[in-house]
Amino acid sequence: MRSIIFNIAFLLTTVFFALFCAVLSLIPGRAALMWGLRGYTKTMVWHMRVLAGIKVSVTGHENIPDGPVIIASKHLSYGDGFVLFSQFKDLSFVTGDHITKFLFIKTILGKMNAVIVSSCGGSEVRRRFAQTSQLIRDQGRRILIFPEGHLSQPGTHHSYKRGVYHLYRDFKCPVVPVAQNLGQRWNMMDLKKYPGPAKMEFLEPIAPGLDKEAFMALLQERIESRSLEILDYENPGALDISKVGQQIENKAAKAAREAKQSVRNAQMDSAKKDKHT
Repeated sequence: MRSIIFNIAFLLTTVFFALFCAVLSLIPGRAALMWGLRGYTKTMVWHMRVLAGIKVSVTGHENIPDGPVIIASKHLSYGDGFVLFSQFKDLSFVTGDHITKFLFIKTILGKMNAVIVSSCGGSEVRRRFAQTSQLIRDQGRRILIFPEGHLSQPGTHHSYKRGVYHLYRDFKCPVVPVAQNLGQRWNMMDLKKYPGPAKMEFLEPIAPGLDKEAFMALLQERIESRSLEILDYENPGALDISKVGQQIENKAAKAAREAKQSVRNAQMDSAKKDKHT
C-alpha cells in the first residue's frame, strides 16, 4: 500500500513540477528554474521518507571541493538522482537524449545547460559534449554523471563508459565518486518500494591529471568497493545476494563489445598479412 501511495504522489508531483518549471524556464537567468528543480527533488526525497519509508542518510560533504567539480555516482534507481540533486543549489548533469521526448523536459534541460548525449554517438556529439561541459565549468558549477550509463541492480555493476573520462579530461577539475545502496529500497524502475534505511556517501575526490586507464580503474574501484561495503544484509529489500559483485552486461553492451572486438580482430589479421607480404 505504501508503494502505491508513493507512486501516485510521484506521478502527480512530477506533472506539477514539470509545468511549474516550464514556466520558471521563461524567466531570464537560471536561478528561478534551479530553485524550482531543487524544490521538486526535495519534495521527492520527502515523499520517499514519509510515504515510502525510505530514509536516506547522505555523508561525506567534506569531500566536495569548492568550485567546479564532477560528481560521479553509482546509479541504482530514479531515487538517487533526486537525492543527489537535492544536495546542491546549482547542479547540471549528463543524460541520454531519450529523456527529451517528455513534455517540457527538453526546454528545461536546455535552460539548465544539461549535457545531452545522443545514443547515436559520433564526432558531432563529442564536440557538443565538450562545448557544454566547458560552459558549465566556466560557470563554476558542479556536474553529475552516472559512469555506468545504466541503472544497475544493487550489488552489481556494468562496465564503466569512457564518457566520464572525457568529461574529467575536459573539465580539468576533481571528480568526487559517490557510493550508495539506495537500490535496495528503490530498485531501478520497479514500482515496489522497500522501507528501510539507505546510505549515500561522497568519497575522496580524484585529482585531475590521470591518464584514462588509471582514472577509470581508480574511479570504479572506489565506487564499487564502497557500494558493496555498505550493502544492508539485515534488511536486504531488493538485493539479490546471489548476484553481489557480478558485472552485468545487457544486450546493447554485449553487441557493442563484440563489434569492437570484431574490428580489433580484423585489424590484427590485416597487420599479420602486411607483415608476411
